Amino acid sequence: MRKKIIIGNWKMNKTKTEAENFVKEFNKITSELNLKLDKNLVAGLALPFTSLGIKKEGNFANLVIAAQNFHQNNSGAFTGEISAEMLLDLGVKMVVLGHSERREFFHETDEIVNMKMHQAIKNNLVPIVCVGETELQYNSNKSKEVIKNQIEKSLKNLSDFSKIIIAYEPIWAIGTGKTATVEYAQEMCKYIRSLTNEKTIIQYGGSVKPNNIKELLSQKDIDGALVGGASLNVKDFIDLIK
Repeated sequence: MRKKIIIGNWKMNKTKTEAENFVKEFNKITSELNLKLDKNLVAGLALPFTSLGIKKEGNFANLVIAAQNFHQNNSGAFTGEISAEMLLDLGVKMVVLGHSERREFFHETDEIVNMKMHQAIKNNLVPIVCVGETELQYNSNKSKEVIKNQIEKSLKNLSDFSKIIIAYEPIWAIGTGKTATVEYAQEMCKYIRSLTNEKTIIQYGGSVKPNNIKELLSQKDIDGALVGGASLNVKDFIDLIK
């Protein structure tokens, strides 16, 4: 049975002080609710680099900490970059790779994502590899073609699909308030599974909120969610994972 994995992606939000306040409020509310995570659920947060070393205490210690990026080389003259080894030293367990914002604003290609994915696996980090189509590609009925191409290139030479997570995020639904229908999200995640295998954990992302996550996760091929804005509010995040 595949686990459900919900990761909140904070992107470039919250200072370290704000993150520490989030932890305090998270612990206070979850203690009052006597909240215990489902045994089949892994919940976590992809934090900015400055907050990755945040102290894990109370119920917050049950969450997995993920990074939002790292460099494909483990060391060297790459000013401003962070390596997998550095992330491990901070207790990071997962890393988001190939997010559409990285692809658009930092010109990351599928080939770069592939190098990072192999570096992550080599260093025992679980890569969350993001794939998704633009609104133009969606309207042109090219979604599956685009996803197939991204997966083939991003996962090239991958021998064990159980070591990765794939996050399907239709770009037209990220931070726009637009959400793919549950049927469409399931159809695309099922298609991704046909390109990988039954062991692959597949998340859906794109305007996921407390009021739609339950229906999304009830689908056969949707194993979790990569959540953006809703994870920044501690009460909303708790509603997502409880």
